[in-house]
Amino acid sequence: MPGRQNTLVEYGVATGILITLEGPDGAGKTTQANLLQRRLELLGHTVVRTREPGGDAVGEKVRAMLLHDKMTPEAEFLLFAASRAQNVADVIEPALAAGAVVLCDRFIDSSIAYQGYGRGLSVEFITAANAFATKGRMPDCTVLMDVPVEVGKARREGGGDVNRLDMEASSFHAKVRDGYLAAAAANPERIKLIDAECDVDTLEVRVWGAIAWLFASGS
Repeated sequence: MPGRQNTLVEYGVATGILITLEGPDGAGKTTQANLLQRRLELLGHTVVRTREPGGDAVGEKVRAMLLHDKMTPEAEFLLFAASRAQNVADVIEPALAAGAVVLCDRFIDSSIAYQGYGRGLSVEFITAANAFATKGRMPDCTVLMDVPVEVGKARREGGGDVNRLDMEASSFHAKVRDGYLAAAAANPERIKLIDAECDVDTLEVRVWGAIAWLFASGS
C-alpha cells in the first residue's frame, strides 16, 4: 500500500487524516460514514464529521441555495467553491491540526463530477479553483462508492428529501458517474473505487478495506 500523504499546503502540515466520501446520492455515503465513525472511535480516534455543501454556519446557508434555487452552472460551481473554502478554514483544517480524523461527505471530486462532467464546465478551471478554495488541501484518501445510475435513482426515490440535483435527468447523472470514474482512473492511489451495489454490511467491509492502510502501523 502507498504511504499516507500529508500534503504540505498553505495551512501547514496536518497531523490528522482527511477521508472524503464520494459518489451519487443513493450510494450509501451517510450510512457508511456513520459506521466508519463508530469503528474509528472504538479504535480510539477522535472523529470530526462534515459535509459539502455545508459543515459550518456559512456553508449551511449556501447549501440551502444550492439544493433548492435554480441557478446557472457557473453560479452553482462558484457557490460550491465558496462553501468549500469556508469548510476547510472553519472545520477541516482546525480538526486536522488537532490530530482528528475528518470524514467529509463530498469534497473536490464532486465538483469535477457534477459541475465539470455533468454541467460541462471546464475541468481544468474547476481543478484550479478547487486548489484556490482549499489552499491546496487534498484528502489522504477518497472512497468513491459507485452504483449504476438507475440503482441510485431508485434508492433516492425511496429515501428522504429530494433536491434539485436529484431531479436532474438520468443523462445528467450518467455524465456525473463518468466524471467520478474518470477521476478514479486518473488518481488511483488516492481514490479507492468501490462497488456499492451491495448490502450495507458488505459495503462496510469494502469501505474499511479501502482505508485501513491509513491506520496501519508506520503509515
